[in-house]
Amino acid sequence: MELILKYFPNLTEDQIDKFKKLETLYQDWNLKINVVSRKDIDELYLRHVLHSLGIAKVISFKDGSKILDVGTGGGFPGIPLAILFPECKFHLVDSIAKKLKVVDEVVAGLELKNVKTTHSRVEAIDGHFDFIVSRAVAAMPTFVHWVKGKIAKEQKHEFKNGILYLKGGDLTEELKDYRTTTIYNLSNYFEEDFYETKKVVHLPMKYKG
Repeated sequence: MELILKYFPNLTEDQIDKFKKLETLYQDWNLKINVVSRKDIDELYLRHVLHSLGIAKVISFKDGSKILDVGTGGGFPGIPLAILFPECKFHLVDSIAKKLKVVDEVVAGLELKNVKTTHSRVEAIDGHFDFIVSRAVAAMPTFVHWVKGKIAKEQKHEFKNGILYLKGGDLTEELKDYRTTTIYNLSNYFEEDFYETKKVVHLPMKYKG
């Protein structure tokens, strides 16, 4: 928890309380339904919570923004971002039901009112979103194909609407066809070794009516 406060010192009491509760909730539920590896559950704040919040170092979502989290798994990056941006709406989607069971229980335990979950493939999701977030669930060309037609027309941010993707390693080959991407190295924001190769990739996408 100290790790979160180190990089996000201006949290409200309610946000601090929710971030503290995360660990107990995940540890309890992970014993019943394994969604996070044993090693990772011991380093939940470093490897999952702070990693998710890397997106918030790149952009501050404006109140009323709608964000789709694709392949949310155990609820990352959606749940940490939903705590940080309580006035935004988050839709967390995964095709694996047991993972969403954990997400639903964590959301209920934290009393998060700004999170909706759906057990579905993303292609079946209706609606338009300011941003689509994810943690490396597929190579970028595949991911772009999945989320086509889901970007909102109205621009609320200086950042253009589109994808915010948490990825690691050398992305040269994967992104060679996407000339409008901007890559943000999380090592510029977080000093821990874990973030040495971690990045946020922003890919603007056009609205398709």
